[in-house]
Amino acid sequence: MAEKQAFFESELVKDFNNKIEKDHLGPLWSAIPELVSKEPKPLAVPYLWKWATLKEYLLEAKEIFTPERGGERRAIYLQNPGLKEREPWGWGAATQNLYAAVQLILPGEEAPSHRHTQSALRFIMDGEGAYSVINGERMFMNEGDFVVTPQGMWHGHGHEGTEPMFWMDVLDIPFVYATGGTFFEGHPDGLEKATHPDNYSSKQYQGGLVRPKADRQPKKAPVGAYTWAQTESALNGMMEYEPDAYDGYTVEFINPSTGKTANANIAAWMQRLPKGFHSQAHRHTNSSIYYVHEGRGYSVIDGVKFEWEKGDFFIIPSWCWHEHVNLEDGHSHLFSVHDTPIMENFSWQREEEADHKQAIKKTFQPYG
Repeated sequence: MAEKQAFFESELVKDFNNKIEKDHLGPLWSAIPELVSKEPKPLAVPYLWKWATLKEYLLEAKEIFTPERGGERRAIYLQNPGLKEREPWGWGAATQNLYAAVQLILPGEEAPSHRHTQSALRFIMDGEGAYSVINGERMFMNEGDFVVTPQGMWHGHGHEGTEPMFWMDVLDIPFVYATGGTFFEGHPDGLEKATHPDNYSSKQYQGGLVRPKADRQPKKAPVGAYTWAQTESALNGMMEYEPDAYDGYTVEFINPSTGKTANANIAAWMQRLPKGFHSQAHRHTNSSIYYVHEGRGYSVIDGVKFEWEKGDFFIIPSWCWHEHVNLEDGHSHLFSVHDTPIMENFSWQREEEADHKQAIKKTFQPYG
């Protein structure tokens, strides 16, 4: 083995590799160990962003970026340090395939409607009185609500409340950019006019496990907004039983007409970690973005301790060992998104479980 390695590092091989590279050709004999590795080696790195920092920047941005000055959205995205060298703009990548941002809309503002081939979703972090218009339905949003906008659907926003409103945006921008499928179109009317009653689809599905007869055939998004009250009720119903050793009490947001994920390429969960919960470690090929909806605790990701509290965001790249610990006196709630559907569609999804807790090597310090 050492002999073979020495050969590939010899001047003979290096000179030949350099010779063919001048004609935009590549040496598979040298490249294959990295291009076809024995297991995933993500360029994305685990990272954590503090809500206090994000909020400070967004409040500063509201003085600079206004609807009158242009720009589709007032949003700051999470740039994974391991992917920042991608051009352009690090592909806006929080993980290998997913983009995440925090958007701020002020009372009286409107964000014009548009549509694109990227799938999008929102999780409402703070505030009330804002709404999204999605394919003609105006949906008012409150803290803890989950709002879905699958690819190709018109969506815009307005705010009739009295205080700033913040939400998390998630799209599959890096995946679509990498595969060359991006298309974008602005709405001719600016903000699309509502053609349905307010919150129409949510009211149609208040029954939970029953659906309107008219929705017997699959639809791309039969429900636009999933309320926190419904999500919390589902989690409460699970509390009679023991939590999953790896994920606690977890529900997944689904399309009720198909039983699949609410967005074709993005899975979304709400996890409840009960008091004193410390999960077992596991890893999987999908990457994940977490937002701390409520509570405080820490996660151990490949031996590094990431301490989190309400409002923080953190990243778990592909194939990283991870476990979660709740330090709250009551429950902690973690909203998370995953590129699992992409991995499953290509038969790439794998998972491994550990029978022990990880040793903590160090504690992560954000921003340097």
